[in-house]
Parts: sequence; structure tokens; C-alpha cells
Amino acid sequence: MNTALKLFAEEGYYITSIDKIAKAANISKGLIYNYFQNKEDLLSEIFHFGLDEIFKSFDQNHDGILTKDEFILFIENSLDKLENSRDFWKLYFILIMKPMIYKMFEKSLNEYLSPIMQMLENYFTNQGSENPEAEAKLIGAILDGVGMHYILNPENFKIKEVKEIIIKKYI
Repeated sequence: MNTALKLFAEEGYYITSIDKIAKAANISKGLIYNYFQNKEDLLSEIFHFGLDEIFKSFDQNHDGILTKDEFILFIENSLDKLENSRDFWKLYFILIMKPMIYKMFEKSLNEYLSPIMQMLENYFTNQGSENPEAEAKLIGAILDGVGMHYILNPENFKIKEVKEIIIKKYI
């Protein structure tokens, strides 16, 4: 999966073949097919694994209520994961920008995001926001924008400072 992730992120999903992944991973093509039905299944597993890694820090006690501390932890963890998982995030942004590929993951992405957006809306309601739905969408857009800018230019994007500003503005 790591080799496929790297190749998908560097070369693109359509260009990367199962044969190329097998050669780069120094395994047989058949071994890949023991674990995955096809290239789409492999991509799906990479996508879901990456999302699981990000969202497991959201609402850590799983009570459905986002506290200030959990909100801060989510922002910190999201941006830390961005720094530590650049290949995944590069692939993520590529996937969501390609309509044909995005359609493969749209339903599962919405399944991940719907409860998170609802908890964010509830959080902003509890914080006294006049428009909690818009606030929830705004924080999502901010994190996506930060992610894209960091992936495109990591050397010149001061992610630690941006993280501090986001937390300061929302707490």
C-alpha cells in the first residue's frame, strides 16, 4: 500500500499499473491480487486508511460532542498528519479534483464527513456562532486550503504558525 500510495501520488492513478506497483515493491503481481481485487480496490483501501488516520483524533472519547480541547487536538493532529503524510494528502487532493475518480469515493467521503460536520456545527452552536453550518464549512475549507498550499510549497509554507493562528481564531 505504501508503494502504491507513493506511485499514485507521484505519477497519478491512471498511469500507475499494478505491474509497476509490484515491481517497485519488489513483490509479485499475484501477491497484490491476493489482497486486492484490482487497482481501484487498492486505491480505496489507501484512501480509507488515510481518512481513518486523520479522523480518529476527532472526538477522541466518541461521545458525539466536540469540546474545545478536542477541537484543538483535531486541528493540531490534522496539520501534523499533513506534514507527516504528504504523499497521502497529495493523492487526496488529486482524487477530489478528478471527477471520475472522486465519484468512486464521494459516498464514503460523505460518510466520514457528515458526522464530523454535524459535530462541528454543534460545537459552533455551543460557542454562540450566528451561523454554525457556515462556520463548520469554513473550518473545512480552511483546512483544505492549508493542505493544498502546504502540499504545493512545503518549504515556504509556515504550517506551525498557521496552526497557531487557526487555533487562536477559533478558541
